[in-house]
Amino acid sequence: MLFRRVYSLPFLFLAISAFGVGNGTEGWGTELVSFELDVQPILTARGCNQGACHGKQRGQNGFQLSLLGFDSDFDFRALTRQSRGRRISLATPMNSLLLKKATGETPHGGGKILDASGQDYQTLLTWIDQGVPRNRPDEPKIVGVHVVPDDLVLQVGESTQLDVRVNYSDGTSRQVTPTAAYQSNDQPIAKVSEQGLVTAGSLPGETAIMVRYLQEIAVCHVLIPHQNPLSSDLFSKMKSDNVIDHLVWEKLKRLQVAPSRMATDEKFLRRAYADVIGRLPTAQEARRFLESTEDNRREQLVDRLLESPDYAEHWANKWVDLLRPNPYRVGIKAVLNYDQWIRQQFRENRPYDVFIRDLLTAQGSTWDNGPVTFYRDRRSPDELTTMVSRLFLGVRLECAKCHHHPFERWAQDDFYSFAAFFSELGRKGTGLSPPISGGEEMFFDDKVKPVRHPLTEAVMEPKFLYGAAANLGEDSDRTLREKLADWLVSGENPYFAQVQVNRIWADLMGRGLVEPVDDLRVTNPASNQPLLEELARQFVESGFDQKTIIRSILLSEVYRLSSTPTPSNRTDYRNYSRHYRKRLRAEVLLDSLEQISGRELSWRGVPPGAAAKEIWTHRVTSIFLDTFGRPNPNQDPPCERVEALTMTQTLHLMNSPELLQLVTKDGGSADRFSQSDQSDREIIDEIYLAIYSRFPTIQERGVAVAFMAGLPEQRRQAIEDLMWALMNTPEFVFLD
Repeated sequence: MLFRRVYSLPFLFLAISAFGVGNGTEGWGTELVSFELDVQPILTARGCNQGACHGKQRGQNGFQLSLLGFDSDFDFRALTRQSRGRRISLATPMNSLLLKKATGETPHGGGKILDASGQDYQTLLTWIDQGVPRNRPDEPKIVGVHVVPDDLVLQVGESTQLDVRVNYSDGTSRQVTPTAAYQSNDQPIAKVSEQGLVTAGSLPGETAIMVRYLQEIAVCHVLIPHQNPLSSDLFSKMKSDNVIDHLVWEKLKRLQVAPSRMATDEKFLRRAYADVIGRLPTAQEARRFLESTEDNRREQLVDRLLESPDYAEHWANKWVDLLRPNPYRVGIKAVLNYDQWIRQQFRENRPYDVFIRDLLTAQGSTWDNGPVTFYRDRRSPDELTTMVSRLFLGVRLECAKCHHHPFERWAQDDFYSFAAFFSELGRKGTGLSPPISGGEEMFFDDKVKPVRHPLTEAVMEPKFLYGAAANLGEDSDRTLREKLADWLVSGENPYFAQVQVNRIWADLMGRGLVEPVDDLRVTNPASNQPLLEELARQFVESGFDQKTIIRSILLSEVYRLSSTPTPSNRTDYRNYSRHYRKRLRAEVLLDSLEQISGRELSWRGVPPGAAAKEIWTHRVTSIFLDTFGRPNPNQDPPCERVEALTMTQTLHLMNSPELLQLVTKDGGSADRFSQSDQSDREIIDEIYLAIYSRFPTIQERGVAVAFMAGLPEQRRQAIEDLMWALMNTPEFVFLD
């Protein structure tokens, strides 16, 4: 009988705690330990609720906690009630399984994570001894966390201790450095201990230290300057008329990193053509620019390229990767209409905000109005939420669909409140029937279909992610999608402009100010935040004119830097102290090869003479485009290109029958050169201009002339061999 009475004691305490009896300070002797404010931070800081431990989807060894402690109610029940409360012993707190496993006294897969003499152990022991109270009377809420210092400049090997404080709704604050969680974005630059000690590595550079305390996040920026200081007047001598140059030089000055020299006119020419219109210059275009003596020849070139019809096709081709679905899923006619609508936005140079507004508010038939295909592919509010937030906000909100975002403040409430903006979307007609979905479908704004929270089943009201809370019921004439579009492009939302200029910057400079380009968050800071904000400001002031931003970047000194490193910028991959080389985009390569060879390829389902960048679906067969990184046609948008280099690409350039036909076919460039009255030297110059956008060096010209002179009876074959050899070099494949 005595055994039964002792055994039931823990459950008596649990029942009292659960119903709030005993939550006052009376009878406890000391201030109550709060589960949410005191216990949860320990579980998070010691890794108990990490994805690799009990925070994984099905938990670990029968014990599951919410990921990173974002559901305190669930975790409290798991600790105190699940498995008949076996993890807590209120009769003998020191024998609680929670404590014995954490200290390694009982075998534990996670090993020893607490010291029995440490403060964390004493806090947990006191909490159990007090009867595992859920919270304190009138318990305050956490309203923010801040770290001091939040901007560090360290020398190699130097260490600094962070101080973390949390602020509460009652105006109080508390130092929580030992129970905060820390993570470095780049450990070789700077690492951080479990106690918040930041230590600089052996490499100069910068990184961010994320500090998390429950749902709140703060960031400490760490910069390690180069050990060999630069000349004090280095940057004062550099041209900085463009605000881009000024902000980049300022950052490099802080890092004590010297930029590379300016690239030659030949390299600038090749970059500008490939980046702006998606092909290399012809031999005639290259010669005209290189022989020009006008002071403003670069400005004239950029303006001419931005007005070229190729500009629209090239930049639209980037956007179809992000928007265009699989035609076998949503229908061939629907995708063709959608593709042409996207391209028309760039042909007309429509403002970016108008382009996106028309897309989000589209109504009508998939056979008549291309942008409604966006809603035919993504059919539910949650699918639309992940795509819209990622493309137009740079927020990867999909993490918050199932749990609180691990690196941001977004919770499930935020996700489903945003999804509610698509609750009015109605459709009529033929739905999807993959693999062939050929029917017509209509989209319109209909009665609201409730979007419910997956855990609470509560009906979620539409809510913007940030900015002033608007009264969505005031204007009944505007649909929810129209109100969302209004907010998206408004000043309430700085990320709309930032994510787009970041994409443009990444396309032109080889790396985004924020990487990945669609992951803008406080824990993934831009490498140059003032520059990102300045470009976004210019974008808004220009009326969201993409050409204005492209022109500004191309005419900066930063864009003109050589890719050849200096001793101090050899390890810099974030701050644009040199130009970052990149492989030419698949379509740019193929269109340039066609142009150089003087022959055209034909495509199924595409008009004769169409360029590779004008193909309306990735389902059009091309081994070349697939080899060089065109997205898989079965991949769901948005599709990011894989820029990896592979042996297959090298072998394809060397052995492709398709390319052999381009170079050797009658009527092509090699054939015309061989039948012309041009000298070998003149032909060699033309070939170098067409392939490399430059004249050959004296040594290169001498070798090529000798090679052609050695085959006087086989002039055409010699020309073909020379072209083939140059096409298979890194100088052709890479944009330097």
